[in-house]
Amino acid sequence: MLLTPFCLTLTCLQVLPNRSQFFRYNSVSLSCEDERNSTGWKVKRKTPDGGIRPCSSGWGYVSSGSTCIIANSYPTDTGVYWCESEKGEQSNSVNITITDRTVILESPALPVLEGAAATLYCKAETNTSDHTYDFFKDGHVIITNSSGEMTIDSVSKSNEGLYTCSISGGGESAGSWLAVSVPFEPSSSAPSSAPTMCSVLRLLCHLAVGMPYMFSTILLGLICRDRKRAAQMVTDQGGRDDVIMEILV
Repeated sequence: MLLTPFCLTLTCLQVLPNRSQFFRYNSVSLSCEDERNSTGWKVKRKTPDGGIRPCSSGWGYVSSGSTCIIANSYPTDTGVYWCESEKGEQSNSVNITITDRTVILESPALPVLEGAAATLYCKAETNTSDHTYDFFKDGHVIITNSSGEMTIDSVSKSNEGLYTCSISGGGESAGSWLAVSVPFEPSSSAPSSAPTMCSVLRLLCHLAVGMPYMFSTILLGLICRDRKRAAQMVTDQGGRDDVIMEILV
């Protein structure tokens, strides 16, 4: 398939082949890939009844380190799968569907990076010819052809949704969610935030340095004012004493 899977976490659950739907008895390989090269990751699954158990528990599973291979898949293997470390850390999750239907939609199990190309295939359990294929998105027909494949040249967020397909005279597939991941890009306003932060810090530094001088100036002003008031009071008091003395004489 012409697609670019994208993982949003450091530890990623990879599915081979990279699709979310499988016929009964198909082989499925799930492995934990960790960019930090740590060990101890195991594939776990959530069953349709809500239970959680290791992927490798039960008949028909082959487990080797952080890889789990379902040699002969059954509808009971349908569920949500993810990687989990011994410390309880979890990776991305993948919804795997094992179906008894005669038609499946081969769409990527992992998110597709925005701008990449993705091809979806409508496949029948038995070889068919001279059939038409309908592809649906969110319940609406988006393309009909005789090749059984649909290519999105440049995936965008608008392509995200629930996809199904049908074959004339052959039935309809289950639904698969096509996830689209947008690459992180720093916003255009990010560079301007650095000078603004520097200006704020510079202002705070000036205030921290200047505040003691400002308080000292205010304090000196208050002291001078109080001294002037005291001197004025002494002067006024002396004048009143002279008047009293003159009256007594």
